[in-house]
Amino acid sequence: MLKKTVTFLFIFVLLSISGYGQNISHYEKIVNTTDSKAKKLTALDSLLKRTFSTDTDAFIKYSIQYIALAQDLDSIESAAKKAMNLQYPLTTYANDPLNAITIINSVLARKYKIEDSLLLGGLYLKRGSANTKVDLKKAIEDYNMALENFSSKDTLNIADAYLFRGQAHSQMGKFALAGEDLTRAYTMYEDKKEYSFMVYAQQGIISMFSMNGFYEKAKEEREVLINKMKSLKLDKFLSNEYYNQALDYKKMGNRDLEYNLLLLAEKTFDHTIANKSTYIGIHSRLIEYYCEHNQTAEAKKHLDLLEALDYDLSGNPAAQLNYLGGKAKYLQTIGNYEKAVELAQKKLDVAKSLGVEDEIMGTYYFLSELYFDVGDYKKSVENSKASSAVKDSIYNRSTANALAYYQTLYETEKKGKELVEKNTSISLLEKDNEIFKKAMLFGGIAILLGFGLILLYRNQRHLKSNKVLQEKFSQELLISQESERRRISKDLHDGIGQQLLVIKNKLMNSGDEDTKQMVDHTIEEVRTISRDLHPFQLQELGITKAIEYTINLIDENTTLFISAEIDNIDNIFSKEDEVNIYRIIQESLSNILKHANAEAGKVSIKKFTNNILISIRDNGVGFDFSEKYQDVKSLGLKTLLERTKFLKGQMKVISKKDSGTVLEFQFPL
Repeated sequence: MLKKTVTFLFIFVLLSISGYGQNISHYEKIVNTTDSKAKKLTALDSLLKRTFSTDTDAFIKYSIQYIALAQDLDSIESAAKKAMNLQYPLTTYANDPLNAITIINSVLARKYKIEDSLLLGGLYLKRGSANTKVDLKKAIEDYNMALENFSSKDTLNIADAYLFRGQAHSQMGKFALAGEDLTRAYTMYEDKKEYSFMVYAQQGIISMFSMNGFYEKAKEEREVLINKMKSLKLDKFLSNEYYNQALDYKKMGNRDLEYNLLLLAEKTFDHTIANKSTYIGIHSRLIEYYCEHNQTAEAKKHLDLLEALDYDLSGNPAAQLNYLGGKAKYLQTIGNYEKAVELAQKKLDVAKSLGVEDEIMGTYYFLSELYFDVGDYKKSVENSKASSAVKDSIYNRSTANALAYYQTLYETEKKGKELVEKNTSISLLEKDNEIFKKAMLFGGIAILLGFGLILLYRNQRHLKSNKVLQEKFSQELLISQESERRRISKDLHDGIGQQLLVIKNKLMNSGDEDTKQMVDHTIEEVRTISRDLHPFQLQELGITKAIEYTINLIDENTTLFISAEIDNIDNIFSKEDEVNIYRIIQESLSNILKHANAEAGKVSIKKFTNNILISIRDNGVGFDFSEKYQDVKSLGLKTLLERTKFLKGQMKVISKKDSGTVLEFQFPL
């Protein structure tokens, strides 16, 4: 059993410091005692945040309660978000995909109240993931619905839908459709420079070949992927690919190459990345290899590495499968057959829950060996027969899939050949005439192109130099401007502000209430100007709370109704970058108040793996972007763009007159 003591103590101390342990009981008490549904919903939300990564069973229980209560309060979008978060743990850890489908269905029953395309498409995407465990045809229908409901701006989510639909088609043996979807997902991820997800799409194509016995084709595609990873500096994925190739070599019966690839996977494994599943798989397979070659001491070294891991396997069935297999093999080698049988039986249960036929077949065969070792020949024969039955099932499926694959290739080649024959006859007739025309055209173009390239090269160098100087000047101006604001703000707060307080104290003794009120008003104005000039709340509260404070201030003191969905982005950016992000949001909201004539607005800050996405929208009068940007008197958009460039980010403006405005800012991590 893997050691969990250190992890437990670390989490315990962490929870004690943060007060989470106390908070959980506090919020549970609110849930169980309050009559206010709104308070209960807020308390459940707090419980979900605290149990998300620490207690899966509690997270599932609170999620179900939250979704039911949110629906009762007609907060359908809130229910949709929690239903999406619930699907994976309910399907994977609780092994209850039908319940996940039922819960998502209850939200989709009122989908007409969901305006966010990301939410609506996401619900179908999540239901499709659950349906892959139940009915692949329904899963594909869900992915089709997801594609219909995502908007054009949800590019990465659309790519996800193609990826998952391709995997489902692959499992059904529809290789042509699977290849199209996976290739499309790969291309979309690559265009967006989401290289990690691009790797997953290519791995789907490789798995399609591997799972159906096309090991040479899988190896060929995997080598292409490995070279791509190296060129893109995606070394963190190399170990996983070497490990997968080792598994294919084992299926092919080439144990020496399997061993070499396992050593290469071990050597390239990146310990800074929490990819414990691959790590456990590598060492478990090495244990099995060394045991089969009677190198017990070497096997024990790798088992000790796994035993020393601070990792809870209960939430990772794939890792549990490998660990049980490796340890059971070691116990068999040293003669502890009873314990080996116990672990092998557990491994069989996990393999069945995952539906991994290769592992089910191999575990039945292993149990057959173990029962033979202990002299229980009846059970040995039973497990041997069970292994053979699964093997026949795999063979029949692989044969059928192979026929489908080659039939697909044949039909594709046949159509391609017919098209080539038709086009060839037309091309021959046009060829002679085209050669003469092209010779004349290319000659003239070549002369013009030579002069054009020289002029273009000189012009490009000049423009590039000017652009670099202009950007550098703009960035230095922003830094200087912020520094000057900080100085003036400090002078106002420490100088004029303190003097006004002294005047106020003297007036309190004189009893002149009118003058005292005027001084109070002046002090408040000085404080407001000081806060606007330099956001001291950044140092006091952190950027996340500072943004929330600004939004609440606007919501409470203006007629604009403003809502927010803000992920915690504290300690991600430098202090200088935090000021620029705060200014971007502050200036965007100021523009809404001054120019948009809006009734409502929304601020969204989402933290993803590789970037931060900030969206600020309103339902105001809108504007023509090109017209506004060209207006020399309008500095607002230009300042926002300069601050975005300073952070090496991207700014996107979506606005039309009388149709509201959306400002989107994306900053890399």
